[in-house]
Amino acid sequence: MKKIIVLLVLLSGAFFVNAQKFACVDSQYILNNMPEYKQAQKELDDVSLQWQKEVETKLSNVDKLYKSYQTEAVLLPEELKKKKENEIISAEKEAKNLQKQRFGNDGDLAKKRSELIKPIQEKIYSAIEKIAQEKGYATIFDKASGTTILYINDKNDISDLVLAELGYKVNSNNSTKNTKR
Repeated sequence: MKKIIVLLVLLSGAFFVNAQKFACVDSQYILNNMPEYKQAQKELDDVSLQWQKEVETKLSNVDKLYKSYQTEAVLLPEELKKKKENEIISAEKEAKNLQKQRFGNDGDLAKKRSELIKPIQEKIYSAIEKIAQEKGYATIFDKASGTTILYINDKNDISDLVLAELGYKVNSNNSTKNTKR
């Protein structure tokens, strides 16, 4: 009797799995077809370049201080040497702190990226959620996320539907979508 119940549970579970609809999207493809993402990325690149120059200027200043110290160190009294060494150490700490402030894990660049990209990601997620509910998809995978997916039938890729939901027209004949992984 227990074997029959277990068999019925397994069969009903298999039926349930087969009844679910699955689809996938390529989030990178979607982002690459959104002008506001390209603009946000350009803005991030510009800010990053500006901040990198700022950090490089500070580090260059440290290098100049150190080279100046090396040429003068022989002639300086011990007291003045110590003062110059502390000045160099202080300038180096300041440069490293600025670098961490701008480019650290919780730095200005990460905050700026979140500020610019998060609304775009939320917009995409809302479109995916709407399509999933309308089309009855139980699960939607992102094939750009690095998750190991061995095979996806292109008919299950709803990336163009998501772009259409977001109001973008995509010419599927010229799409840059990567169908091979």
